[in-house]
Amino acid sequence: MSATRVFVARLAGCGVFDPLGDRVGKVIDVLMAYRKTLPPRATGFIIEISGRRRVFLPISRVTAIAPGQLMTNGLIDLRRFTMRGQEVRAIAEMLGRKVTLLEDKQLASIEDFAIELGSRGDWVLSELFVRKQKKTSGIPFAKGPTVFLQWHEVAENQENPADQDAQQLLTAVSGLRPADLATAVLDLPEKRMLALAEELDDERLADLLEELPEEEQLEIINDLDDERAAEVLDLMGPDDAADLMANLSAERTETLLDLMDAEEAEDIRQLLQYEPYTAGGMMTPEPIICAADTTVAEAMALVRRKEVEPVLAAQVFVTLPPYEAPTGRYLGVVHFQKLLRYPPHERLGSILDTEQQPIALDTPIAQIHRDLASYDLVALPVTDDQQHLMGVVTVDDVLDHLLPDDWRTEEDN
Repeated sequence: MSATRVFVARLAGCGVFDPLGDRVGKVIDVLMAYRKTLPPRATGFIIEISGRRRVFLPISRVTAIAPGQLMTNGLIDLRRFTMRGQEVRAIAEMLGRKVTLLEDKQLASIEDFAIELGSRGDWVLSELFVRKQKKTSGIPFAKGPTVFLQWHEVAENQENPADQDAQQLLTAVSGLRPADLATAVLDLPEKRMLALAEELDDERLADLLEELPEEEQLEIINDLDDERAAEVLDLMGPDDAADLMANLSAERTETLLDLMDAEEAEDIRQLLQYEPYTAGGMMTPEPIICAADTTVAEAMALVRRKEVEPVLAAQVFVTLPPYEAPTGRYLGVVHFQKLLRYPPHERLGSILDTEQQPIALDTPIAQIHRDLASYDLVALPVTDDQQHLMGVVTVDDVLDHLLPDDWRTEEDN
């Protein structure tokens, strides 16, 4: 059933569908146009379609808004999106703005607002959901009571939008996956991006940093104190953390490594020794490694662990002891699909794939890309001169380096 009243924060990430029910994109933000005396009205949506292209979907082409989805008439202008006139982004700019309640002059901040379908077919801001400043607290904008108000009952404070409270924005993007959160963060002013990063918990921030381009990574990590930066880097994949730290000063890198978990720090120190666009510089030193007499059942238990990334769960590498990188001599690999074909008691040594040759630490990215594509692989083992397994280069590691730095915001020509 189509809604006639929706709250904008709930629209972030909603699917956009054509008349046949096929998904054509997702909602990134809602555009609002200010008017002199009347409440702002929605002019349309910023949506992301295939190829991460950002386009404008006029409100006139939206036929229905339902929980979790927008229905369109199928007509989508593929030209790149640009802001116009008095339009503002509801989620990125309006949520968190400070307002003054006209009745009692009390300060509050906008946590969400509803847009409602009018008789003329337009969608107009109908109600604000605001949080009042706690009168008894000496802390600016400590959590106070919430209240619903009409637009004419408040006055917006004339302040820099970048200084707005990040809590409301955090609520709006809380359900986004790390990759989608990174896309949303790239659209924020620098100060608001840093404020949002400050509000994220360490694990969520680590996931975000792994998805952001180098410039934004450095802005955020340089804004954190050493203790928190070390905690966040601990939670990142060693290869991602090493890529980030390679761009920090030698002094700060050493300070952070000293504050990190000893094992994590050692992995990163090892990775920092290699050139960035080689197998050694891009590899992940934490693949699943087993002995030849490990059973299929035991290997499957390792694959099923929640903390194992999907790309690393696609294969199990078999070596002589020790079984942590750098390991004993590399013996071969068993792909996940092969594990499914054999009984639980089967030993990995009897089903090894020994034809997949490992690559050297100094193998350049161009060769890695060709090997992954030629043999339809998701990961390549990396060994040293003595055939010790040092880590694996995954397809997502290669993509991160092959794509341009601004691929999240780049528009197709």
